[in-house]
Amino acid sequence: MARLAQTAGLTDVQREILATVRDFVDKEIIPHAQALEHADAYPADIVDGMKEMGLFGLTIPESYGGLGESLLTYALVVEQIARGWMSVSGVINTHFIVAHMIKQHGTEAQKAELLPRMATGEVRGAFSMSEPDLGSDVAAIKTRARKDGSDYIVDGAKMWLTNGGSSNLIALLVRTDEGADRPHQNLTAFLVEKPEGFGEVAPGLVIPGKIDKMGYKGVDTTEAVFSGYRIGADRVLGGSSGRGFAQMMDGVEVGRVNVAARACGIAIRAFELAVEYAQQRRTFGKPIAEHQAIAFKLAEMATKVEAAHLMMVNAARLKDSGERNDVEAGMAKLLASEYCVEVTQEAFRIHGGYGYSKEYEIERLMREAPFLLIGEGTSEIQKTIISRGLLREYRLRS
Repeated sequence: MARLAQTAGLTDVQREILATVRDFVDKEIIPHAQALEHADAYPADIVDGMKEMGLFGLTIPESYGGLGESLLTYALVVEQIARGWMSVSGVINTHFIVAHMIKQHGTEAQKAELLPRMATGEVRGAFSMSEPDLGSDVAAIKTRARKDGSDYIVDGAKMWLTNGGSSNLIALLVRTDEGADRPHQNLTAFLVEKPEGFGEVAPGLVIPGKIDKMGYKGVDTTEAVFSGYRIGADRVLGGSSGRGFAQMMDGVEVGRVNVAARACGIAIRAFELAVEYAQQRRTFGKPIAEHQAIAFKLAEMATKVEAAHLMMVNAARLKDSGERNDVEAGMAKLLASEYCVEVTQEAFRIHGGYGYSKEYEIERLMREAPFLLIGEGTSEIQKTIISRGLLREYRLRS
């Protein structure tokens, strides 16, 4: 058993799940990740394996056919999967966010209809908040849904949908005419069911195709263009319009724990590769791990891995307890993503010239790690969230 990134206080069930996932990662993901990533190929066989293991229903309550596990279990599973290949964790990330939103905010009819099918992986979720001109300014969303009898008509363009083509359910945030003074109270979340694939997948809904990315290959990242798309009012998440911002932010908090977990997974793998290579590569008559310059790098890398893991676990446990965790999730995401990039780069340096070769796994990690600085909010956005939360808690009382 590896020394790093161990989690105290897990149940026997949690330990069994993690052992099973780690074995799956070692046997079914790591040996195939390089070839699939270089081909930008969707990992269909790996996804089928995760379905068989029940991972798509990991956090869905048992009453709806899932395993009923905690956010902590989910985060630790994601950490292991990202250790194998981050793109695979992307396949389940948005699915878990959407399932969480339905579980927490959906009507009883929405839960009964969607959660059992999500638990089996028959229905897979995508999360759509960003837009081409939007960035982090969620209140400035332009995509609109206007009431038309008992339906809504949606018009606008959304951006950066992970699983946009391979999913068949989108949690979609749009602007509605609620007449509220605060912009955030004029936003509504819809549950959009659609066929898988690209092109015009439904009347008024086009998924143009995959966005070509530097890393994060295999998983499809897309736009979604709505033009006169008709959707029933019963597809409003929770049944009431104007609540979409709070519902999506609840999902984003789960997503930030997920990004922190993914960052931990990549950092763990980068350390594993570095410490193995450093003991095999010899210079001046001994393994480079015995040179102080490399030994100190390994020590710093391991410390960063451990610190990031502990903060991620803390944020997940807070969310599980029902406590507000926006600051802790922001801290975990900030620290883990920044440390992930640093640890990966040090592993790359330890590999020397070989690290620049596509034959070595570290080259892929070097292209994947920077995504985590951006996903679910940039480091600067995390600092904004953290500072606002701190000032809220430590505000001077006159």
